[in-house]
Amino acid sequence: MQPPTTYRGSIGAGESFIGPLARAQRPAPPTSGVNLSMTHLTRTRRHAVTALSIIAVLSLFPAFPAKAAPIGGSRRYQYVNSQVCPIDWRAGTKQVKRLITCAAHHWSVPGGSAKALAIAFRESRFDPHAYNSSGAEGIYQHMRPYWPNRALTYGFKGWSAFNARANIMVTMRMVRSGGWGPWGG
Repeated sequence: MQPPTTYRGSIGAGESFIGPLARAQRPAPPTSGVNLSMTHLTRTRRHAVTALSIIAVLSLFPAFPAKAAPIGGSRRYQYVNSQVCPIDWRAGTKQVKRLITCAAHHWSVPGGSAKALAIAFRESRFDPHAYNSSGAEGIYQHMRPYWPNRALTYGFKGWSAFNARANIMVTMRMVRSGGWGPWGG
């Protein structure tokens, strides 16, 4: 076999050209040509930079941000007293309308009970079990993802949006503090 034209070595007596793959070389040791003290310093520096970066990110974006205290400064949870509008909404549409009227007067909502009744009719036809495919539920059609926080904020922690009393009272308290905007004003 003749060596390739790019071969630049000489073949001595009794040797034959086998090719570059036949003479496998052992791999270099992992620390070949590396200053071990420099590797340690580099690793330590990388760890320090990573730790400082994590601390900086956590200080800018805490995992559990502090929540502002409600108006008045009290963070204590307050249920709505059962004596506020003690009307049994389960007795029918007439009682649901009475409950809406009472709650609208109690919390002095903008537009009064006439507007509260008109919006409840538009949203659910006064049906406490009304729902739609977009995830809205109850008399005033609260969206399912928002209901738990609203119920907690306005005194009905753990109550269902299908409970007409909870739905109406939460809505009236929301409207008193922010207006009818979420219901199209």
